[in-house]
Amino acid sequence: MEGVQTHGWRTALAGSQMLFVAFGALVLMPLITSMDPSVALFTAGIGTLIFQFTTRRQIPIFLASSFAFIAPILYSNQTWGLPATLGGLLAAGITYILLSLVIRWRGPGFIQRLLPPVVVGPVIMVIGLGLASVAVNMATGKSGDGSQQLVDTNLALIISMASLATTIFVAVYAKGLFRLVPILAGVIVGYGLSWILGVTSLDSVTTAPWLAVPEFVTPEFKLAAILFMIPVAIAPAIEHIGDVLAIGGVTGKDYLQKPGLQNTLLGDGLATSAAALFGGPPNTTYSEVTGAVMLTRNFNPNVMIWAAVFAIGLSFVDKFGAVLLSMPVPVMGGILCLLFGSIAVVGMNTLIRQQVDLSQARNLCIVSVTLVFGIGGMAIGNDSLSLQGISLCGVVAIILNLVLPADKSQAELTK
Repeated sequence: MEGVQTHGWRTALAGSQMLFVAFGALVLMPLITSMDPSVALFTAGIGTLIFQFTTRRQIPIFLASSFAFIAPILYSNQTWGLPATLGGLLAAGITYILLSLVIRWRGPGFIQRLLPPVVVGPVIMVIGLGLASVAVNMATGKSGDGSQQLVDTNLALIISMASLATTIFVAVYAKGLFRLVPILAGVIVGYGLSWILGVTSLDSVTTAPWLAVPEFVTPEFKLAAILFMIPVAIAPAIEHIGDVLAIGGVTGKDYLQKPGLQNTLLGDGLATSAAALFGGPPNTTYSEVTGAVMLTRNFNPNVMIWAAVFAIGLSFVDKFGAVLLSMPVPVMGGILCLLFGSIAVVGMNTLIRQQVDLSQARNLCIVSVTLVFGIGGMAIGNDSLSLQGISLCGVVAIILNLVLPADKSQAELTK
């Protein structure tokens, strides 16, 4: 089915609308991980342009900050610092690129055999559930690790619950395009309430210049940070495949064949590596934007190019960056109570939708060990070289899947 083809200023207007849909999640991720949201806007734009160039402008997809990397970035920042973390993220992007080369060589079936739903589902669940304490700490006015009380607990709860309630209300009851921006609605209400209650100040906004170059950070390379970050790329790689299938279902085209999974994954990998070179968070395909494409029936990939151009332009407006940086912790905390839980539900749904039989001892062992290792914070190694959290449970899930004998009927399915 052909969508509405728009041209000129209408295409540009549609592009600004797509950025509006992606905006809430785009800037929330860097704010949680102490990255610069202006840099994130810039790298989302650059990443989207790289993806569109790599796939020859065939898919209406927008790339921006990936929530799958929040927990690893928080740990890596505390352990090795931001530059070393960026080196690890650059390596994660290269992992995507290598996966795309393997797919080009062996075909897409290779990914299904290496990363079946029984591996991917629990790893995605760990990404969400492992961050539950961060969301609750921020919602009660503390720093993400709970070490500092940044806002009075009672005030913080008023703000965070208002943000959460708004996000839920818009997600469930809003109509049309507004249903696609629940995060942005929660941020606006929470920010406004924070200003009314005197929790935040706009002094930094008034003193900031109108235009300024974002504060780019260059990566450094530490082997421990790189080895820690590479396994984290497993879940977003699978998420990427799901998003490409989803947008294909909306437009009625098989993008796994043309331009091919090898090219879409290559574009994602190049975008993530480019983001790390500038100091931005890793990129991923945005399902919110896929929802907007479905709603507007506008399948023109040039719309995403305009969205990318607007994102790059907005990154140089320093007053706008100052508004984002002044956002109080409880606003983010309230929204994250829903967002992190929803990530865990995506993992759960992966197991349900693919009908993974957890009565089989093999499947039960893989899911159980993965969840406990990931959520419990199991660590292997020493200070200079270690695997823990999402990295460790991802590796363990893959190894268990390869080592434990498959049920005969399941083995037939994966051939």
